[in-house]
Amino acid sequence: MPLNDLAAFAAVARTRSFTAAAAELGVSPSALSHAMRSLEERVGVRLLARSTRSVAPTEAGVALLDRLGPALTEIDAGLAGLAAYRDDPEGIVRITTFHWIAQTLLARGLPAFLAAHPGITVQVTVDDKLHDIVADGFDAGLRFGEHVEKDMIAVRVGPPLRHLVVATPEYWDRHGRPTRPRDLRDHPCVAYHRLSSGRIAPWEFEKDGRELRQPVEGPLICNSADLALALVRQGGCVSLHMEEDVSADLAAGRLEAVLEDWTPPFDGIHLYHPSRRQTPPALRALVDFLKG
Repeated sequence: MPLNDLAAFAAVARTRSFTAAAAELGVSPSALSHAMRSLEERVGVRLLARSTRSVAPTEAGVALLDRLGPALTEIDAGLAGLAAYRDDPEGIVRITTFHWIAQTLLARGLPAFLAAHPGITVQVTVDDKLHDIVADGFDAGLRFGEHVEKDMIAVRVGPPLRHLVVATPEYWDRHGRPTRPRDLRDHPCVAYHRLSSGRIAPWEFEKDGRELRQPVEGPLICNSADLALALVRQGGCVSLHMEEDVSADLAAGRLEAVLEDWTPPFDGIHLYHPSRRQTPPALRALVDFLKG
């Protein structure tokens, strides 16, 4: 039985999509579908239930996937181990992260990393969903430290970070400066909309070991820091931003931060990946580079 066909079946069964599996494997969806029909004919059992809109493993397919998964993982680990004997690591590193980290840490670091490692391809998926990186086919994720799953190996790849509550000085002069997070209920605030859950995210604060999550309301609900900042600079509302995003505005006096005693630095960005006996060399190279 060709190993490539079994690996292709595992990709289709895991992603439940010919399109997604084909992109992962670097083949066309039609070629992959044909290969799966040929595999089913050879084994004499239907492995995939197809409809016009979806694909899912049958009971027999689930049983085969359960047996194949550990074996394919061992094979991948063995092949990855061979890369350690090459002068330069090679392969694809699949990463999930969200927009702010992509626009800062990765935008600053990836060009130099890829130039130094021409044999490595980094595939980045950007959204705010906290993926199960094993089930969703990622090698690693980049998140803030408090959002990393406990059973993962996590490596900090950036300095401590900080959120700040900001508005224009003129706004604060007109409406008063809050001294406690609950005072924000009296101010129009830009609310953050989580695409993954559909919920409005409360603003998180901490003081003297006490954590507080303050709901906010206002004229804009979005998931774009740039859009929120544009509105705040016009002087009509309040927003919560990463300190480095507003540092120039603060230094120039265009914006003013409040509640700074409630917004201490927090653990920075972490790269996390599954616990393995041997980390693939391409992923190890990326981890080492981002650690600086």
